[in-house]
Amino acid sequence: MKKNLMKICVLSILTFASCSKDDTATSEQEVTIPENQRRPLSAQEVRSKVFSFVNQGKQFNWGMATSQELWSAVQNGNKLCTIGFGNNKNDFDRAKTSNQVYLQNQLLETIARYEGKTVDKILLSSDNYLNQVNVYIEKQETIVALSRLGYVRYIEPADFRLQEESAIQGKDSSSSSGCGLESEAVSSADYTVISPNAKAPWAFYKHNIPAAWGYSSGQGITLGVVDTGASTVNSLLNGSFNNGASSGRTVQKYGVYVDSIWPWSTGYDGANDKCGHGTSMSSVAASPRNDKGQPVGVAYNCNLITYRAASNVVLDGYHELEGVKTAFTSLGNNSSVKVISMSMGNIISSGKIEDGIRYAYSKGKLIFCAAGTSTSFTNFAGVIFPAWMAETVAVTGIKEAGTYQACDVCHTGSKVEFTIMMQRDGTGNKLPVNSYYDGQGDYVGGSSVATATTAGIATLIWAKNPTWTRDQVLNKLRQTSHLYNNKHPEFGYGMPDALKAVQ
Repeated sequence: MKKNLMKICVLSILTFASCSKDDTATSEQEVTIPENQRRPLSAQEVRSKVFSFVNQGKQFNWGMATSQELWSAVQNGNKLCTIGFGNNKNDFDRAKTSNQVYLQNQLLETIARYEGKTVDKILLSSDNYLNQVNVYIEKQETIVALSRLGYVRYIEPADFRLQEESAIQGKDSSSSSGCGLESEAVSSADYTVISPNAKAPWAFYKHNIPAAWGYSSGQGITLGVVDTGASTVNSLLNGSFNNGASSGRTVQKYGVYVDSIWPWSTGYDGANDKCGHGTSMSSVAASPRNDKGQPVGVAYNCNLITYRAASNVVLDGYHELEGVKTAFTSLGNNSSVKVISMSMGNIISSGKIEDGIRYAYSKGKLIFCAAGTSTSFTNFAGVIFPAWMAETVAVTGIKEAGTYQACDVCHTGSKVEFTIMMQRDGTGNKLPVNSYYDGQGDYVGGSSVATATTAGIATLIWAKNPTWTRDQVLNKLRQTSHLYNNKHPEFGYGMPDALKAVQ
C-alpha cells in the first residue's frame, strides 16, 4: 500500500513538473504573429503612425504603438531597444529596488530565449542608477512576449529617429536645430548699461530682474544646464566667470554625448558646445555681471554646471537620449545642484529620459523645460516632451505687448506654467546674450531663452531663501507671477515678477 502510494506521489510530482515545462513552452509557442503583421514597416510608415497620434493632439509614447509598429521602429533603429523594468510603473530607481538584479536577469534570459542567442549577444548596456537596459531585438515575438511580463514598465526603440519631421525646436524660426555659432551686433535699444560695464537685456526689466538684484544675485546656489554644452573659448563662461561684480563662484563643464551614428560607439566628445545653443542658455541664466561690455545673466553670482548632452535641441537618436538621461542622473546625484534648466525636447516621449528626470526630481531638484519652439509645421504639437511631464515646469515665450501673445514660433498649452517676454515689438529682436566667441554678442529667443531666464529667477529666490525646499521656491514663483490665481489655459501663471519673488 505504501509502495503504491509512493508511486502515485512520484508520478504526480513528475506529471506536475512535466506540465509546468509544457505550460512554459506552450506560453512561448502562443506568441503567434498574424500573417498580415509579419512585414516590418518602413521608417516612413512608422513616422506616419506616430504623427497620426500627434496630429490629434495626443502625447505620444511607444506604449500606444502596436507590436508590429514597435518592432518595426526597433528594426529601423539598428535593432536596438530600451526596456524599463521594475515591480511597478514607478519603480525606476535601482537603489530602491531590492530585487533589481533578479528582475534584470529574468528579463535578459527571456529575451535570449526568444531570440535564440546568449545574453552577451543581446545586451548592449544597463544603467547604473535606473532600472533600464539597452538590448538588441530582431524578432517581433520577443516584443510580444516582453509586453506580457508584469515587471516590464516600457519597451521602446532606442535608436529610431523622426529625422527632419521632428525638427520642432530652434533658436529661431530659421533654424530648426537651434544651432548657430554666429555672432550679431546687439542694438543699443535692447539693453541698459549697468555697473561695472555690463549689458542688462531689455526683457529683464519687464520682469523686474535688475531690481531683484538688490536682494539676491544667486550666491550659493548651483544651477545645472542640460543642453549642447557651453563655449570653452568665451572667457565669461571660463576664466572670467568671476569677472566684475561676480565673485566666489564656480563653473563646471561636462560632456556626456557620443558623436556617432553607431549606438555601440563609446567615448564622449567633450564639454565644448559645437552648436551654440547651450552657450546662449548658460549666458542668459548665469553670465557674470562683467566689466567687459557683454550681457549679464539673471543669476550672475550662482554656481553653474553645464552638460553637453546632445548635438542640437531636437532629442533624436540613441546617443542624445542616453546623454540627456545621464546628465539628469548625474545632476540628481550632485547634492549642490538645486535648479536644472533644459531647453531641448521632442514631440514624442522617451522612457529613459523620463526615468532620468524622475530620478533627479526624487532628489529634490526644481526642473524647468522648454514648452517648444518651432516652425508652423509642428506648432500643432502643443507643449512638447519633457515639458509636459508632471515633474517638470513648462515655460514659453511671449511678445512685447499689452496682452499675452505667444512669440512667432513658441508653443503654448495647459501644461505651461510661466511665460517670459522675449520678442520685441516692432524690430522683433530677442534677448541679447553672449556669443560662442569671446567679446561678442548675439540674440536668442523662443521658449528656450524663456526657460533659462525662469530658471535663473528661481535661482535668485532659492539664494534669498537657502533653507527652502523645491516646492516652496516654486510656489513663491507662482504666487508672484502676473496671472496667479487665474491660471491661463495657454500661458499658465504668466510673467514672473523677480522683485516680488525675492522680497
